[in-house]
Amino acid sequence: MKNYLLSGVAALGLLAAGAASAADLPSRKGPVAAPYYPPVFTWTGFYVGANAGYAFGQVDSTNFGVLNNFDDPDGFMGGGQIGYNYQIGQWVIGAEADFQGADLKASSFDFLTGSRASNELNWFGTVRARVGYAFDRFLPYVTGGFAYGNVKNKIATPLGTFSDDNTQWGWTVGAGLEYAFTNNLTAKVEYLYTELDKETITVPFGTFTGDVKTKFSVVRAGLNYKF
Repeated sequence: MKNYLLSGVAALGLLAAGAASAADLPSRKGPVAAPYYPPVFTWTGFYVGANAGYAFGQVDSTNFGVLNNFDDPDGFMGGGQIGYNYQIGQWVIGAEADFQGADLKASSFDFLTGSRASNELNWFGTVRARVGYAFDRFLPYVTGGFAYGNVKNKIATPLGTFSDDNTQWGWTVGAGLEYAFTNNLTAKVEYLYTELDKETITVPFGTFTGDVKTKFSVVRAGLNYKF
């Protein structure tokens, strides 16, 4: 009996020693992978894009005398834009330039004299600053700056006809909302209000002169690719 007890104690001692030796051996498991944290999205960078939308406006004219007021022009427009954003905290500041093709036409006609006038906006562009406040991938912003556009005015009376086709300058303001679907692709909706400087028109033979001023609003959607 005593021999059995001594044998059992010796066996337990050997098992304990083996367990201790195994604990001292290096682990065969590989290194624990560090947790992955995706990079934080930033609006900083250059971008290019395209847009399309709808424009509607008003043509103000003065001192035409025999002519009625112009009707209100409206129509579709589209074009492209290029810009740069820089993010500081949640604030995003940037600059954007765009160029748009347009087909806005307005006309006026007087039945008594047979006089007719027309106003056409064929293209326009803007150079604007943008300031926004980012909510991660959402960016509401305000914008404003310079505007320019090609305006063609034509006046025809029984005594003569005059037409003028030139580039007029003005200003624009607006606001929008942009969302980043990926780190490179963003989409936006935007509203702009634009006024171009008035133009003074004199009909041949000195029958009358008048001032014509073009102003219009744009509602558009666009896509940008951010580098």
